Amino acid sequence: MAESSSAPTSQYFNLTYPLPYVAHVEINRPEKLNAFIEPMWLALPEIFSYLSNSPSVRAIILSGAGPRAFTAGLDVAAASTSGPLVHASPPQPSTTDSTVNATNQILYSQPTGTPYTTQKPPPPPPTLPPDPARLARTMLNHITTFQSCVSSLEKCSKPIIAVLHGYCYGLGIDLSLCADVRIAAPDTKFAVKEVDIGLAADIGTLSRLGKSVASASWVKDVCLTGREFDTAEALRMGFVSSVVEQGGGKEGCMAEALRWAGLVAEKSPVAVQGTKELLNWSRDRSVEDGLRYTAVWNSAALQTNDTAAAMKAMAGRRKARFEKL
Repeated sequence: MAESSSAPTSQYFNLTYPLPYVAHVEINRPEKLNAFIEPMWLALPEIFSYLSNSPSVRAIILSGAGPRAFTAGLDVAAASTSGPLVHASPPQPSTTDSTVNATNQILYSQPTGTPYTTQKPPPPPPTLPPDPARLARTMLNHITTFQSCVSSLEKCSKPIIAVLHGYCYGLGIDLSLCADVRIAAPDTKFAVKEVDIGLAADIGTLSRLGKSVASASWVKDVCLTGREFDTAEALRMGFVSSVVEQGGGKEGCMAEALRWAGLVAEKSPVAVQGTKELLNWSRDRSVEDGLRYTAVWNSAALQTNDTAAAMKAMAGRRKARFEKL
């Protein structure tokens, strides 16, 4: 079990421990198809940083609560009424001309010809549109914070298996791409939906999807059209590693995820966490750079007691037990 005394809490996520060394993070907004609002993505770094550093966690399952969705993505209704994505039409500056200005100070002549003035209150200052540079900075901060929150899954040192069912739209694609393994129920419907709400996906899909499947043409197809694709297509293109047919959809997927996570949790945490680190690091670099980093990494990691323990257990045809890391 993980150290519950310091575990983060959120009304939007259920954190449980169904097996030794296995954590289950469940997105918990089923009444809204687990669609994300800002407090949800802001909670991700705390949750996954905690699990990343917990010696009592070796594998993580990520799923969505309820029968209808892993997540439908961004809560568009909420985003359309508040937050940085909401921009009213820029107000126009007040128009002033000599005629209007003249009404603010009118010259009168007394019968004797002595002028005097009647001063009216000055007009309010013109309302100027937002400064583009400052607005851009606000948007940049919003986008990079959002990106960092979702990337906290990828940066987590423990392997994550994403259990996909029902709707997996938009942000669901972003989150699942940050997981290490993706499995899906037969009813899962996928879509990169951002083009349908007038923006280019900016939280990770456009950077990660092309590195997760083999076909650049297919990536551009689904990203440019926003079309829905099913589990058969996702499996054929390599977006998911398996479609779990048995066990009734989500329940069958959860059973398979528990089996997978339990298997990983039995292995050396030094070996598993090192493998994830090296795979992720090498993905964006040359083979030569990857080999060099692996050599440096293992020059330290091979000094672990886990290697000897694993070899002895294998020779004795028994399961090895490893210390917490």
